[in-house]
Amino acid sequence: MAVPFIDLKRFEPGFLDTWNKKVAELSVNTQFMGGPEVTNLEATLAKNNQIKHALGCANGTDAIQLALRASGIGKGDTVLVPDSTFWATFEAVVNVAADPVTVDINRSDLQMDFDLFCEAIEKYKPRAAILVHLYGWGSSRIEEFRAHAKKQNVILIEDGAQCYGVTYRGDSIYKNALSSTISFYPAKVLGAAGDAGAVLTNDDVIAEKVRSLANHGREAHYAHGSVGWNSRLDTLQATFLNLGLEHFQKRLESRQNNARRYREVLAKMNIQTVAPPEGYVENGYLNVTLHENKKREELKTILGNKGIGFGVVYPGPVSEQKGAENFIKGKVGGENAKWLAESVLNLPLFPYMTDDEFNEVISALK
Repeated sequence: MAVPFIDLKRFEPGFLDTWNKKVAELSVNTQFMGGPEVTNLEATLAKNNQIKHALGCANGTDAIQLALRASGIGKGDTVLVPDSTFWATFEAVVNVAADPVTVDINRSDLQMDFDLFCEAIEKYKPRAAILVHLYGWGSSRIEEFRAHAKKQNVILIEDGAQCYGVTYRGDSIYKNALSSTISFYPAKVLGAAGDAGAVLTNDDVIAEKVRSLANHGREAHYAHGSVGWNSRLDTLQATFLNLGLEHFQKRLESRQNNARRYREVLAKMNIQTVAPPEGYVENGYLNVTLHENKKREELKTILGNKGIGFGVVYPGPVSEQKGAENFIKGKVGGENAKWLAESVLNLPLFPYMTDDEFNEVISALK
């Protein structure tokens, strides 16, 4: 049987009926921007993530740019980013006219390497850094990142596009961040019906600036205190996310259970997997297995022939992307990001994946 890499159609009974009814109501009332759905979503996000402010925006990439600009990052500023991340992290730095420097990852947790982070601060004197929480967990040294950045007066923004629902030592991973960002792209653990994002912060000034910048720099309806852009979260996306949050815990537990099952079963097959560091409860966003390159290519062929989806997240370091050539200011560290790109293989993982589907993947691997 075929097994997709991800299936976005695993809705709970009655979910689509409720959604379609909501869409009809919003359409009849032409309620497409703002309103109680957006307000309720932001309040729920703030409460659930133990944070003071949650500000919706158009997408996860905008969220990073808003967090950077609201923190005063712009032309001539150096910003550290991990060499293994989605392109949007690097792109956001360039789009606010700052200069990105890539920092290699650590092989144990696959996050930015803390020692290299410290080295990069000494060498490049950055104004900011973006710590990306990849694969559904975060760095084993997250508290050291936050403490050292504060000590060195480096603004630390946390790209949490992949970690909604992750906890660290019993609290939301977003709780103690200066600013963090979320992507609600449909494939995420909490996904919208299109593009959507949010910035989370405990800082009142940053929150006010994010709100203004995302709405054309407005201070009042026709009073613009700065040059922002249009990054408003629309009502339809907020409504879909509000409905999703009603079922989020069950979806999260389903992902987490399958992520755990993969590690237990694959360990008996001598297939190397990566687990979240101590203190984390992952969200099951991605399964991560590591292979020698030749073996990985063989597995990709076998899975493909059997109609089983897979991913390679990510297939190359950011610093080696063609688009980085004219913008990258420097690179710190060795070849771990490249090693990961040549080793990683992600197996199907999504909420309400059936036992038959899981067993089909394991059978193909065997």
